[in-house]
Amino acid sequence: MASTLSSLLPPTPGLLPKWLLLTALISIGNSIQAYTTLHFTSRVYNPTPIDPPPTVPKHVTALSSRTFGTWTFLAAVIRLYAAYNITNGAVYQLAIWAYVTAFVHFTSEWMVFRTSRWGMPLAGPVIISTGTLVWMFTQWDAYVTA
Repeated sequence: MASTLSSLLPPTPGLLPKWLLLTALISIGNSIQAYTTLHFTSRVYNPTPIDPPPTVPKHVTALSSRTFGTWTFLAAVIRLYAAYNITNGAVYQLAIWAYVTAFVHFTSEWMVFRTSRWGMPLAGPVIISTGTLVWMFTQWDAYVTA
């Protein structure tokens, strides 16, 4: 069983490819939940309070949640490709852009559009995108072949 699971991991040595795989799998799970419930997406995008009363307009609709789920699934596909093709510079760059897009999206919803507020639901995506970007920028030479 353990050898079967390890055979599914990215073959390139190092932790970054495995991290990209993990974040891709988490993103797939997030996409599924965005299609099946508004609860978790609403925790990120409704700034006052988490479960606003009916008199407070909600930012999350079924359509916006599914759109977010589709966008997140696309990012997951890019991360999967990067996990298994991390030595390919073009794929590595696409993964960087996927994380840049996530970072810009979440921070602009928080700081510019005010549809989100700082807290656990927002902290996860911001910290993961920031940390992964730093990691990827510092490890380019270790993974990308000329």
